[in-house]
Amino acid sequence: MTARRTLDLRGIACPLSWAKARVTLETLARGDEVDLLVDDPRGARDIPRAAEATGYHVAGVAAEDGEWRITIEV
Repeated sequence: MTARRTLDLRGIACPLSWAKARVTLETLARGDEVDLLVDDPRGARDIPRAAEATGYHVAGVAAEDGEWRITIEV
């Protein structure tokens, strides 16, 4: 059974938002997903790149009203 979590990183600038996301990702089991909520445009651009470079699968990036939901699968 897979789990899905949401991590609210709004108000946290990148690269600190990626550091917090990575700590969470490391606690998840294979197949789990996490939705990262960010409002930093730099984070919206850099977090998916960093996640892919680290071996995670970015399932989607959705923008809405100056915020982004980045879905990452472990």
